[in-house]
Amino acid sequence: MKLTNRSKVVSNKEMTFMERIYLPEIFKGMAITMKHALQGSKGKVYSYPEVEKPRAKVWRGLHVLKRDEEGRERCTACGLCAVACPAEAITMTAAERTKEEKDLYREEKYASVYEINMLRCIFCGMCEEACPKSAVYLTDRLVDVETNRGSFVYGKDKLVEKINERIDITARQSELQKKSVK
Repeated sequence: MKLTNRSKVVSNKEMTFMERIYLPEIFKGMAITMKHALQGSKGKVYSYPEVEKPRAKVWRGLHVLKRDEEGRERCTACGLCAVACPAEAITMTAAERTKEEKDLYREEKYASVYEINMLRCIFCGMCEEACPKSAVYLTDRLVDVETNRGSFVYGKDKLVEKINERIDITARQSELQKKSVK
């Protein structure tokens, strides 16, 4: 039984002497390398950090945990972002809020610990898509340069947006997300 029409017949022909020594292919590769070396950069060089290279609108950078209009954290520690992450970069611990914390968290359950290992993260945006509360987003900001591996594990201190420094993510939101936030 044939499932597709894409099957090919593979031949097992003998390689010629020139194919066996790979010299023509090596020379072709060296010719391509020399062409690029002689061509130069031609305007593709940016003097970073004075001039930043322009990025696409869909570029994904540093994560942010959003707050609602009243300044409370949106994350309810459902764990869908951690499950959806193909790199397993997100870890969290859930806790129940107390009566004193009512103005800090929206729901009865919140993430007491929320960490993203930036060395593991592949910036795919699956966490952003999986979040039912529109709490986690990838921004257009660059991840900071660090000197040791432990500094790349970002906790809530680096991920939760500051109340007086809100991050605009409306360009990244889908129409469904814009409706669910309101």
